Amino acid sequence: MKRFTPTNLRSRLTSWYVAVLALLLLVYATIVFAFQYAVLTRQMLHDEIQDVVTVEGLLYFDSFGKLQLRQDYFSRPQSHLLVDRYMEVRDRADNVLFSSPTLHGMRLGGPSYQGEGDRDFAERIVRLDDGSHVFVVSHVHGMDDRTLLIRLGYSLAPLRDRMWQFLLLLLIAIPVALALAAIAGQTIAKRALRPVDDMTDRATQITATNLHDRLLIANPDDELGRMATAFNHLLSRLEAAFQQLGRFTSDAAHELRTPLASIRTMGEVALSREMDANSRRVVEDILEETSRLSGTVDSLLLLSRVEATGATGQFEKFQLCDLLNEITALLALMMEESRVSLELSCDTNIFVQADRSLMRVALLNVTHNAWKFSPSDSTIRVVCRRVESSAMAEVVIEDEGEGLSPEDREKVFERFYTGTATSQSQKGAGLGLSISKLVVERFGGSIEFNSEYKSGARCVIHLPALK
Repeated sequence: MKRFTPTNLRSRLTSWYVAVLALLLLVYATIVFAFQYAVLTRQMLHDEIQDVVTVEGLLYFDSFGKLQLRQDYFSRPQSHLLVDRYMEVRDRADNVLFSSPTLHGMRLGGPSYQGEGDRDFAERIVRLDDGSHVFVVSHVHGMDDRTLLIRLGYSLAPLRDRMWQFLLLLLIAIPVALALAAIAGQTIAKRALRPVDDMTDRATQITATNLHDRLLIANPDDELGRMATAFNHLLSRLEAAFQQLGRFTSDAAHELRTPLASIRTMGEVALSREMDANSRRVVEDILEETSRLSGTVDSLLLLSRVEATGATGQFEKFQLCDLLNEITALLALMMEESRVSLELSCDTNIFVQADRSLMRVALLNVTHNAWKFSPSDSTIRVVCRRVESSAMAEVVIEDEGEGLSPEDREKVFERFYTGTATSQSQKGAGLGLSISKLVVERFGGSIEFNSEYKSGARCVIHLPALK
């Protein structure tokens, strides 16, 4: 059988609390029950001793030598000594000289034993012939030169009934107390752990793009406050590391731009002069690689710029359709030779707030990427619309190429990932889609390739739309 284990900390704390409380209540109930039984038994012994002493003063032998008990000592019928008590008087030969009517002819205990009640009151529990148990006190009493053994007993049935009722009350009270304790424990644990839930929600929202955010600390001196402080310090160190990495990328790109520009200039100058065919081909290869490397450096600079971009609120509001028209017009001219057409369907009432130039780069990268993988005589469709169920704008870019393999779909937004494309013209620096993803997410959006689209590749971009 599988062992039940609460999945959340709140339930585990409540379970442990209830388990410990149940153990304490059981120990407490056992002690109280034993103590109550001992007190009542002691009280019964005390009462019986008093009754025996009273009986010793009431016994007498009548004129026929028969042992009698005076009956004129009580003022009220309920105070009659032997109403609910058992009494038996024996002589030294163990002959019964007196037996109370409550015994109905039964013997109160077995034969007398050596030393029974000689020096002090002897106590014990005996069982009568009818099966009932009686708490008996014995004492030796001398009267008229005769030695008598007096046995006086109380039935244990009332005591056991009372103890049973007391035990039943405990058995009912303990589960009720545990249920109330569980409810209270759950409520207290939920309240105590609420700051943890708040910190978890906030920490989940912190990504590489908003490392400047911090956890809220209600009380820096308690355990949760110290944990949140330590987490905030960790975020500070991570933010510093990211900034240092960004500065390194930006500085390295800047340092590379100048020598690349010089190489390109020297190559172009060399091409303008006469040279043999082999030398010209070598210089052209150098210029091509220099151009590719310059594109990579520009992309790295752009990444640094995006990572340094601040909050959305400081940017302009613009019509998304205008931006898409601008991009498609630019690409349409470039696509003429490859016989790839571009269709745009756009809702003109959608406005977004972002860095327009960065958003232009992001959308241009995705559309240009679709063009790279589109075969001749195919169509790229760009659709921009508002998602009715949310305050988001949706931009869908579809091509009729081979589509993405599951591996490419998983890694296509990673930096410097060039995919499984074999054509050199399709390979790039592997930064275009990384830049698009960084830009879109920087302004509160999302970007992904639809895995259910099988006729090519479908990139879906969601951006927060203004009302």
